[in-house]
Amino acid sequence: MFVRSFMLLLALAKQPCDTVITQPKLTGVVPARYYTQVTQKANKVARNLDRQSMLAVSALLEREQRMQNLLARKDPEAAARVFQAPVDSLRQLKAKLQHKLPLGGGLKVHNETIDSLAGTLAFLKENKALGAVGSAGGLESTSEAVNALEERFQSADQVRAFLQAQKATLNEQLASYSALGQELKALNQQAYYYSQQLNEYKELLHDRKRAEAKALVALQQLPAYRNFMAQHSQLAALFNLQGAAGSQSLAGLQTRNAVGQVIQQRLAGADASAVTGQMDAARGQLQTLRDKYAGLNSAGEMPDFKPKELKTKSLRQRLEFGANTQFEKSSRFFPTTADIAGQVAYKFSKNGSVGMGASYKLGMGTYNHVQFTSQGMGVRSFLEWRIKQSLYANGGFEENYTIPFASLSNLYSLNQWIGSALLGISKKIQLNSKLKTNVMLLYDFLWASHSPTTQPLLLRMGYNF
Repeated sequence: MFVRSFMLLLALAKQPCDTVITQPKLTGVVPARYYTQVTQKANKVARNLDRQSMLAVSALLEREQRMQNLLARKDPEAAARVFQAPVDSLRQLKAKLQHKLPLGGGLKVHNETIDSLAGTLAFLKENKALGAVGSAGGLESTSEAVNALEERFQSADQVRAFLQAQKATLNEQLASYSALGQELKALNQQAYYYSQQLNEYKELLHDRKRAEAKALVALQQLPAYRNFMAQHSQLAALFNLQGAAGSQSLAGLQTRNAVGQVIQQRLAGADASAVTGQMDAARGQLQTLRDKYAGLNSAGEMPDFKPKELKTKSLRQRLEFGANTQFEKSSRFFPTTADIAGQVAYKFSKNGSVGMGASYKLGMGTYNHVQFTSQGMGVRSFLEWRIKQSLYANGGFEENYTIPFASLSNLYSLNQWIGSALLGISKKIQLNSKLKTNVMLLYDFLWASHSPTTQPLLLRMGYNF
């Protein structure tokens, strides 16, 4: 055995030094479904951007024409001077949006998700073996969709800048005209909510479906992919990271230390502790504003009114689905039962929601004799309001059919349904970004009127997603 091992070592030692052991190429890392999901998401967000931008520009054009007519009644010269050029610019902007033409001008705004998608697709073009068989066409169409989406975001950011500029200009020029106060207020709200809507669409891009997330995890395991993204991303080009292609030199830019030295020189004769205290207070106020208005891009977008948190949310984003269960032990009239319910809630504010649901009462027999039967049905309506943090007040009305039934036709007898008026509290615990668990304790004010009588206290446990 020793001799055989020794001979093997000699054989390996005689091999040429330049012999390279190559690793097998990875193929099929990215499924074909990845391109479909990315394309669908890019097209959906692009359509939403086009629609919202057109609505915003059209609404602003109508508002400015209405303000122009109101001002013309008192000061025709001022109306022509203030509104003629902006109205003409808005008409040109609307025409370009209708024909999906580039708006031109403006700085290119970095979008982290689009940068990641574009970089990933560029990497896959250079390494087509990583894609699924027959996915070359999907790669090309997906790249086109992502490039078109980037153009839409650039146009939307220019529309946002235009709205902000118009808001600032008109507020300055028309501050003395009290008759236009409500119109200016509405203009400010429109500019703010449009900006928030763009942020909502950017967040939508972060929502990765299964194939997209799986492909990204697989690619991030490859050193070649990480190096490619480090050298070819927009941020790499901007900050000259690792010799990125097309990067710009940072010569002439002031460093943090240089700025700190200038500040120390300017404040050489001031009380250091007082300056430090003022800086800490200012930093605290700035952080508070950042937390309160996290979606703002600049101080110019600071609202002068109390925004509605959910105004820019879509109907789907306002809906919260849930399921819960409620168990009752066997009694003289009922076997052991489990109420299995599904519900949907509509968030009408950040703290409150209203909804409805349906339940099925499953009979499970007794400990000695397990038997599954249909013991009833129920329909629910409810209202919940946040009291503090994760604690909610709950109330609602229910109608329950508590008689065993063999077919749905038995449920048509309305006089067999009994009502419940419930009030209580619930505790919600966030498990992850999309799933919450909750525990509800409810009191039924009509329990004594039920025949046969039911429990006054109800304990329900479930999930919201």
